[in-house]
Amino acid sequence: MMGKPITGRSFGGCVRYVVNKQDAKVIAAEGVRIQDAGTITRDFNLQRKMRPELGKAVGHLVLSWSKEDLSKLSDQIMVERAKEYMDKVGICNTQFVVVRHHDSEHPHLHVIYNRVDNNGNTITDKNNFAKNVKACKEITLKYSYHIGEGKEQVNRQALKGKEKIRYELFDVIKAALKQSGDWKQLEANLQKQGIGIAYKYRSGSNDVQGISFEKGDIKMKGSAIDRSLSYVGINTQLNRNLQAQQEDIVRKVDSPSLAEQLRDAIKQHGEADEVHVQTGGKGILETLLEPQFVAGPPDPMGDADIAKRKRKKHEAEHSQSQRITR
Repeated sequence: MMGKPITGRSFGGCVRYVVNKQDAKVIAAEGVRIQDAGTITRDFNLQRKMRPELGKAVGHLVLSWSKEDLSKLSDQIMVERAKEYMDKVGICNTQFVVVRHHDSEHPHLHVIYNRVDNNGNTITDKNNFAKNVKACKEITLKYSYHIGEGKEQVNRQALKGKEKIRYELFDVIKAALKQSGDWKQLEANLQKQGIGIAYKYRSGSNDVQGISFEKGDIKMKGSAIDRSLSYVGINTQLNRNLQAQQEDIVRKVDSPSLAEQLRDAIKQHGEADEVHVQTGGKGILETLLEPQFVAGPPDPMGDADIAKRKRKKHEAEHSQSQRITR
């Protein structure tokens, strides 16, 4: 299971998008009437008035599963999982509506909730990303849901807006990272693609605390693109790349020379003594590199001379044979 937490300002726009979607189905609600999108919106806005200073009062969750989990997910079970998720991340004592969509092969639902709870308190959105990851992982493992193979399996053509940009950055950065052994190489490789790196330093020091990636007017934290693209994650991968490059160089340096390979081959076949006798005591490599042991490129001129001499010899023998016959 995967989750995507969003906060916004307009209940009207969010509710219309979720509820009026083709084949959308309201499968649960609490604290709001579900006759239509307008009624739901009015009920959300009525409670919102208890905290008029809260700009982003709209809470929006997208919970999705792999298509392999479809047989395990009835409407009732999806509602139970949504409530379990909300409880884990601290969304409680407030209005919400749960809507299931059928516009993709992946089972998914939308939850719209009021960040102004029933007592007029604000439901925090702090650390939403970390809480979302933790809750999704716990629920996935608890119910043995399918674990996807990562962002590489996501259908890029179906993405829009910020998500599309996030995946574009992910693909380019991952490709550049494979070809880089240190930060300078990574910066150079990304610069070719029009992407820059902005480092965040710990206050009063030169210690890097985090990184962001910039392309045009877009700036996004590495960890927001993917957890593996945090500063620590990238630094770890660069160190692995550098170690692999060094090990490859050592393997090439330590690989046996041609002479050593020849000696080993001869020893393995028990022919060392015989070769020594036949070569008059010369060194093995020296003997094997002599002309009769080394096949050279063909010599067309030499071959032509040999053929010419053979023809002359044959003609002379034929002429002599005719004189004897007469």
